[in-house]
Order: sequence, then C-alpha cells, then structure tokens
Amino acid sequence: MRLAGKVALITGGASGFGAEIARRFVGEGASVVILDLNGEGALKVASEIGNARGLRGDVTLRADVDEAVQFTVKTFGRLDIAVNNAGWTHRNKPLLEVTEQEFDRIYAINVKSIFHMVHAVAPLMSRQGGGSVINIGSTAGIRPRPGLTWYNASKGAVNLGSKSLAVELAPLKIKVNCVAPVMGETGLLEAFMGLADTPENRAKFIATIPLGRLARPADVANACVYLASDEAEFLTGIVLPVDGGRTV
Repeated sequence: MRLAGKVALITGGASGFGAEIARRFVGEGASVVILDLNGEGALKVASEIGNARGLRGDVTLRADVDEAVQFTVKTFGRLDIAVNNAGWTHRNKPLLEVTEQEFDRIYAINVKSIFHMVHAVAPLMSRQGGGSVINIGSTAGIRPRPGLTWYNASKGAVNLGSKSLAVELAPLKIKVNCVAPVMGETGLLEAFMGLADTPENRAKFIATIPLGRLARPADVANACVYLASDEAEFLTGIVLPVDGGRTV
C-alpha cells in the first residue's frame, strides 16, 4: 500500500494510461477522483476500481479544473497528488497541413491544462505542507518523430515546463515530475502512426524501440505510482522516459 492515505486527482482517466493510473493508485491505497471530458467513462472506471469518484470536466477550462479540485477536497478531505494525464494529438501528417484549430486544441489540452491545474492546486498543497504533481509528457518531446511537429512541440513544453515548475514550487514542498512514454497501446495510436493499426504497421514503429514493444498503460502507471510514493520524496524535476530504450 505505497499510496495509503493519499488523495489523487487524475485527468483523462476514462481510458488508456489514465484509467490504469487510477486503477493502480486505488490498488496502492489512494483515494482517487477521475476527471474526464467523457464523464460517463470516468464514472464507469471509478465504479470498477473501488475508492474512486468520476467527474465530467474540460481540462482546458479553469472553472472545470477548479471545480474538480474543490470536489476532490470536499469528497476526500485533501489533495496530495495531481496527475495531468489528459492529452490529444493531431493525426500524423505534414506540418503545413495541420489546421490552426488543431494546433490550438493540442496546446489547450496538453499544455494549458497544466497551467490551470498548477494554479488550482499549488496554494492548496502549500497550505497542506506539500504535494506531488505528475505530468504525462512524451518521448516526442525528447526524440521527435516526423509528421507530429506541433504535438512534439507541445510535449517538449510539458517536459521542460515540468523541470521549471519543480524549481519554482520546491520552496512550497511541492514536487513536480514528468513521465515521458513512448508511443503506447491507447486510443491515440492510429493518430500517432497516421496509418491503420495493423500488425504490419505496428511493426514499423516497434522496430524503433530497442525492447521491442509499445508502451502499455501498466508501464506508465507503475512509473506514476513510484513518483507519487514516499519512496520518491527526494525526486523532483525528473523527466522519466518510459520508452523501452527509444530515446537512448
């Protein structure tokens, strides 16, 4: 029970990495609120994993993020861990074909959401004596793939922003770390590849990962459990690649 007594708010937790992070957190003793635009999905995951609540909300809207933080504190009494997992990408295509609407959505979901969350949780965590923020970045912000330029840039902002946040929030005893997965087995896989999800197309991308497979939700969840636990109490500003060697 590595997270016993801790309370976490996880965005984008209705599916993929976020759902598994929520599941593992509850399994390790945490109380969890899942925030997702897919409110029905958030409620479903929460009902399946035990000590959790689901909530519909848009991470690009400050009012929705504030409401989620207030709901978490009202429900469980405090907030120790915020996991900024919600993310989106345009389909893999030449950069000049990406529309302004797609660009704006990428930055609103991947980057601005973290701005909103930090503003919402930092004063609260400071009053509690500290806390942990975990951002889900990407190897795309370390070793970018072609066809995803604006997504790559947004994740570069998440990776580097996590380091800067760590330095600024350290005096408040708030740790900020980042998990950077390689392409994963989630609903966004086809968009990342820009191809149909067939065994042949997967093989082309798996060939670039030394350990020979895509990231799985459990891989990301395991990293988040560690960074959220007291075992990582002296770690902040870390960008942890969960990538099977892709960024080596």
